[in-house]
Amino acid sequence: MTEESRRHDDRHGVIDRFSPLFITLAAALWAADAYFRPALVRDGLSSSQIVLVEDLLISLCFLPFAGTVARELRGAPWRSWVALAVIAAGPQAFATVLFTRSLTYATTPGAESEVYLLYLLQPVFGLTLSWLILHERRPRSFWPLAAVALGGAYLIVIAQVPGAPSGQLLAAAFVLGAVALWAAGTVFGRLALQGVSFTTTSAMRFTLALPILLVLMLATNGGAAGFSKYSVDQLPAFVGIALIPGVLAMVLYYRSLSSTPASISTLAELGYPAALFLVFSLPTPYGFGAPLRPTELVGALVLVAAVTAMNLLKQKDRIRVGGGAALRVATDSGAD
Repeated sequence: MTEESRRHDDRHGVIDRFSPLFITLAAALWAADAYFRPALVRDGLSSSQIVLVEDLLISLCFLPFAGTVARELRGAPWRSWVALAVIAAGPQAFATVLFTRSLTYATTPGAESEVYLLYLLQPVFGLTLSWLILHERRPRSFWPLAAVALGGAYLIVIAQVPGAPSGQLLAAAFVLGAVALWAAGTVFGRLALQGVSFTTTSAMRFTLALPILLVLMLATNGGAAGFSKYSVDQLPAFVGIALIPGVLAMVLYYRSLSSTPASISTLAELGYPAALFLVFSLPTPYGFGAPLRPTELVGALVLVAAVTAMNLLKQKDRIRVGGGAALRVATDSGAD
């Protein structure tokens, strides 16, 4: 390791050493979405109308970094370009539209719980894709921890499901599609970060998605007439989505993902349903006033313990710092 790389490692040591926990934190910030998106749905905006403005505001936040991003992209390998395009089209554009559309079919109190339960399937897609695309291999000790993490998230979510309305099949189908695309985003995010920085990856996720979202909005809302549904009163909700689960969460997420194998990240992202259901349980006006059950507290503790153990396990996959802006992690760390 060069002296410059050693200084780089020291400067970013905290996030690199505890990157799965920071991914869990970023995923927990995504739960702030629950304070803003359902209100826009109830206001009569379609999923494509909501996601277009959300994406535009987030893209504007990256304008100060436009020069740096452009310089990086000129030297980026084709694999990173392909990965960035996939992330923008799938996880950002279509997945977010599908997820937002699901809320229009699950707007009765408690119904969101049933729909969000399907988020627990993301690690199934993520682990499969990380094996197929990135050829990641985890040590045998990883798999019991994966099962414990899934079990913890299940305890958090299932406690709310029995009281939720049934028959949300269409909403479930939309969420399932979104979950599969988000899992692919984790894997392709790791691929993109091998050639560009986390700032460029974050910026391009939203910027490249803009034309796709504009076409979707025009095609599904009667053309330019779709712009007539927007109002100034909606701005606070849009700004909230853009800043908290948008810019803040995604920059932290990609910075942490640059030091984390996708197979670990996809499980650390279970912090999203964990935080979401705790938000549902907070008293109003801080949350939605759902009763907090002991199983949810146990599940949260189990999930945090499992992700912490994975963080310790990741230390065996010693991080080697590349000469460029991205960090690379040794992912072949033992037999399955």
